[in-house]
Amino acid sequence: MTDPMTLSSAADIDSLRQSLIAGSIQVQQQIIPQLADLGNEGLDVLMEFLQQRNDQPATWIDGKAYQVLYNSNAPEVKEFLLTYFPEGIVPLKSECGINYNPLQQLLAVQDFQAADRMSIQKMCEMAGPGAVQRKWLYFTEVENAPIVDLQTINHLWLVHSEGKFGFSVQREIWLSLGKNWESFWPKIGWKSGNNWTRYPNSFTWDLSAPKGHLPLSNQLRGVRVMASLLSHPAWAKK
Repeated sequence: MTDPMTLSSAADIDSLRQSLIAGSIQVQQQIIPQLADLGNEGLDVLMEFLQQRNDQPATWIDGKAYQVLYNSNAPEVKEFLLTYFPEGIVPLKSECGINYNPLQQLLAVQDFQAADRMSIQKMCEMAGPGAVQRKWLYFTEVENAPIVDLQTINHLWLVHSEGKFGFSVQREIWLSLGKNWESFWPKIGWKSGNNWTRYPNSFTWDLSAPKGHLPLSNQLRGVRVMASLLSHPAWAKK
């Protein structure tokens, strides 16, 4: 005779599976941690979910599911990720042969401070040995940055931050404010009154930060670098 508790549990899992597949973004966002708490059965549903969506561009919902799996120690989950997502949930495209895997790994564990430093390092790699040595960018180097590489960094931040962080998010806010820098800086939490946010301790390195708070992308070097970044053709509508 089948245990009624087992039937109930299977029905619950099936209900969560259906909500994850067909629910709104808000519902999906709530379902993922519930599945994570259900152990192997919940992880199975998340693996199935990602496998079915593997041929589509990753969204931040995929990022949330991936993060749960990435932080699991279950051998079958590790094998699944190695088989289907060996580089991570976001394809790591680069025009200049840059390896973005370390950045994806940091974002997958939500280490936003280290990921921010890594992003600037990778942008310097794009610009060449001079930028790597000085550890910051001239605005002309940002203007000449490869579209594909900037899009990769941006996509990584978007997918692993519930859509809160990324250059395209910052650009959207900047445009909504009529490109007014004095309105923009406080909106994203980089300035309060006349005081610039002090690096690193006064920045917020988690998802409680204001939308567009990260990545920092060299803001201490003035407006020109940021203007070049937010005006880059990488963000033009396709």
